[in-house]
Amino acid sequence: MIEIAAVYGSPRRQGNTSTLLRHAVSGARDAGAGVTEIVLRDLKMSPCLEIYGCKDAGRCVIDDDFRNVETLLQRIDGLMLASPIFFYTVSAHTKILMDRCNSQWVKKYWIEKKPFGQKSYPRKGLFISVGSTNGKRLFEGAQLTVNYFMDALDMELWKSLLFRGIETEGQIQQSPTSLEAAYEAGKALVHALSDRHRLANRE
Repeated sequence: MIEIAAVYGSPRRQGNTSTLLRHAVSGARDAGAGVTEIVLRDLKMSPCLEIYGCKDAGRCVIDDDFRNVETLLQRIDGLMLASPIFFYTVSAHTKILMDRCNSQWVKKYWIEKKPFGQKSYPRKGLFISVGSTNGKRLFEGAQLTVNYFMDALDMELWKSLLFRGIETEGQIQQSPTSLEAAYEAGKALVHALSDRHRLANRE
């Protein structure tokens, strides 16, 4: 079974990105994947303290809720990450998770000494985001951040669903086409991961 983690990065439980991600989760499960949902606002996670205890074993040494998340991120096939835009990047909850995954960057590039500039990734990720303005460059900072975060996890940013002009809580419910797009993206991610598994098994 394809295993996916769905990470809710919004400070709102019923926020627009949370609603979109729930639809993506439904799509992934309907396509046969196992999905573990992570609500970041419910976790106790310190920011990265840059003590580099991870240099020894490639795991973060801070003892908090990130430990279970880190274990999950190491074994999943795919990731669905949802965050609203705050000052042209992801939410604080999401950024703390990303910064704590510096342990995975250390593991990949310092311990395993994988070369930079990787073009082929074994795993795939979906990014879902909502912003309140219609600025042309609204999502550029977040997408760049997500891209490099996923690289640390040996994962490619497979697809992004980005929605402008959404401000009030629950507003996305007024756009059935957006909800359907999220559902279909969840299904499509599973199919893409399944195709990759089949190709890997042939090799």
